Amino acid sequence: MNWITMLKRLLKPGLLIIVLTILFAYNYIGIGIIILIVYLIDDFYQLNYYWKNQTDANEFIKSIDKGISDNVLKSIYPLALIKEDGEMIWCNNLFKTLKTNKEDPERNILSITRGVNLDNILKNEENSHQRLSINNKLYDVYATFIETKNKEYLYLLSFNDITKLIDYETTQESIMLIEVDNFTEVLDKTDESNRPLLVAEIERTINAYANNLKAMIKKYDTNKYVLSIQDKYIEDEIKQKFNIIEVISEIDKGNSIETTLSIGVGKGGMSPLENYNNANIAKELALGRGGDQVVVKTNNDIKFFGGNTKEIEKRTKVKARVIARALSELIYESSKVYIMGHKNPDMDCFGSAVGLASIVKQLGRSCNIILSSDINAIDYFLNKLNKESKYDDLFISIEEAKNELDNQTLVVIVDVHNKSYIADLSLVEKAERKVIIDHHRRSPDMIEHDILNYIEVYASSTSEMITEIIQYMVDKPNLTRTEAEGLLAGIFMDTKGFSFKTGVRTFEAASFLKSLGADTIEIKKMFTDDLEDYLLIAETIKSAEVNESTAIAITPKNIDTVIIAKAADELLNISGISVSFVLGEINNDIYISGRSVGDINVQVVLEALGGGGHMNIAGVKISNKTIEEVVIELKEAMKKYLRIGE
Repeated sequence: MNWITMLKRLLKPGLLIIVLTILFAYNYIGIGIIILIVYLIDDFYQLNYYWKNQTDANEFIKSIDKGISDNVLKSIYPLALIKEDGEMIWCNNLFKTLKTNKEDPERNILSITRGVNLDNILKNEENSHQRLSINNKLYDVYATFIETKNKEYLYLLSFNDITKLIDYETTQESIMLIEVDNFTEVLDKTDESNRPLLVAEIERTINAYANNLKAMIKKYDTNKYVLSIQDKYIEDEIKQKFNIIEVISEIDKGNSIETTLSIGVGKGGMSPLENYNNANIAKELALGRGGDQVVVKTNNDIKFFGGNTKEIEKRTKVKARVIARALSELIYESSKVYIMGHKNPDMDCFGSAVGLASIVKQLGRSCNIILSSDINAIDYFLNKLNKESKYDDLFISIEEAKNELDNQTLVVIVDVHNKSYIADLSLVEKAERKVIIDHHRRSPDMIEHDILNYIEVYASSTSEMITEIIQYMVDKPNLTRTEAEGLLAGIFMDTKGFSFKTGVRTFEAASFLKSLGADTIEIKKMFTDDLEDYLLIAETIKSAEVNESTAIAITPKNIDTVIIAKAADELLNISGISVSFVLGEINNDIYISGRSVGDINVQVVLEALGGGGHMNIAGVKISNKTIEEVVIELKEAMKKYLRIGE
C-alpha cells in the first residue's frame, strides 16, 4: 500500500477539510495546496480506473446476453413467450416450423399451433405438461411462469420433441367407427330367406377387413363397429382410398340395392378418447354428406374418400314433426325472426324463405327476409311479390338487420350451412340464436353455435323440407297461392323438373302445394329464358370441350350466374354427355357450375376447389385466378376425383 493511499485513508473528506483549514489558518498555504493537488490527482486515477473496469464489465455482460439470446433463438427446443390468453409476445426460429397454418397471420398460440390446451399448461404445477402431436411429431409442452415488473404474467412454452423416444409413428393408434348406413333399406329390399345370409356376409367382410389391418374390432350395435388400428395401417388405407367401400358394395345375397358404409376415422390425438371424439365427428360428417364415404379427421385436417353412391330417401316424418315443434317454440320465445339464405339466392332459397316467413307471421311474430343486391335469379318472383302490399315490409337489407338485431332475435338460415356461402357471415356470427335448415351435403366449414339444425341430404330441396315442417307448425297453413308457387318453384328447380333426386315425399310436398293453388304454368314462366339469355346459353354450349362423356364450357365474360347454371343443365340434354362443368368470369371472379347424371359425383370435384353442393349439382366461386388457371385446376381435380371420389 503506497503512502498516498495511506494518506487518503487517513484523510477522509471531512478530515481533509479540517486539515486544510488549519494549514491555511497558520499560513502553510503551499503545503495545503500540495496535499489537495495530490489528493485530487489520485482521485482522478481511481475514478478513471473504476470507469474502465465498469465499461469492461458492461461489455462482458452484453456479450453474455447476446450469447444467451443467440442460443435461445437457435435452441434445439421450439420456444414461445405468451400471455395468459395465448397472445404471442416472442418466439424463436425453431418454433416457426411448428405452425400448422403457415399462412395464418394470427399471433395467438391457439391458432398458430392448434391443439394446445392453455388451461392445463398454464397451471404451472411441478412436472405438469401437455403431450401434443404437431406435423406428425410428438411433443411434450412445458410452461415456465414469468412475472414482469408491471405485475403482468407471461409464460415461456418449450416444445420437447419426444417422437423418437417412444417410436410414435409406429405405435400411435387411430379409432375407426364403421356404420352400415343403409342397413334397414338393404334388408327391406332382400327376400326374407336371404336376409340372414346377407347380414352374415356383411359382418364377415367387415371382420376380415379388421383382421387384415391387425385391428381390434368390437360390434356395438346391429350395424355399427368400432376398431382400434395402428396409424401405419391407416396411412396405407388412405393411399388405397379405403377400398372396403367398394368391397362391401359388391355383396350380392339377393339384395336389390348396394350395401354402403359410413366410416369415421379419428387420428393424431393424444389419447384414445380424443381419437374417438374425432372419429365420431368424422362419421357424423360422412352420414351428413349422404353416406357411402370415409372421413378422416385429425386435430388440424379433414379428408374425404368415396361418396359416389346415389342417395336413397330414408327420412321419416317423425323428425320433421320434432323439428317443427322445436322451431315453433323458438319462434314463440323470440322477439322477432330474420330469415337469411345464401349469396346469389335461387328459387329454392328464396321460395323456402317466403313460405317460412308466412308461417312465422301466422304464429304472431314479426318476420323479415334479409336480401342483398344479388337478386337476378329471383327477380321474376320478387317483382311478383312487390306488386302485393302485404309484402311491403317483408324484405330488409343486411345493414338494417344488423342495426335492429338483439339478443332475442332468431336468425333462420335456409338452403345453406357453409360459412363461405352465407349471405352475410358477420350478421350470423353476431346473432346469439340461429337455426339452420338445409339439404346440402354437410361441409366441414359449417356455421357454428346454432341452437337447432335440420340438415337432410336425402331431401330434394329446402323448399320440400319447409313444405313438410310448416304442416306441423300450424294446424292449417294459410299460404297464399303465390307463396305456394314459390315453394313449388324451389322444388322444381332443384329437381330439374322432378327428374333428379325425387322421392315419394317430394311428390307429397308438391301435391300439398298444388292443393293450395300453385299453378305449374306460372312456375314454368319463372324459368323461361328471353332471347338474349338463350343466345348466351347457345354460345356457351358451342364452346364446350367434350372428352369421353364430360363437357367443359366457358361463358362470355360478365354474364349472370343464372346463365352459367342453365348452360350446365342444358349440356346434359345432349346425347353422350353425362357430366358438365361451365365456367364464367364475373367481376374478376370465376364461377363454376357442375352437373351430372347417373352415379358420377361432381360435388367431390368442386369441393376440392373450395365449393360444394350435391352429387349431381355443385358449384364454386374462385377469386384471384385467371379462367385458364382454373380450367387447369378443374381438369386435375376431375382426374383425381371424378371417378373414384375423395
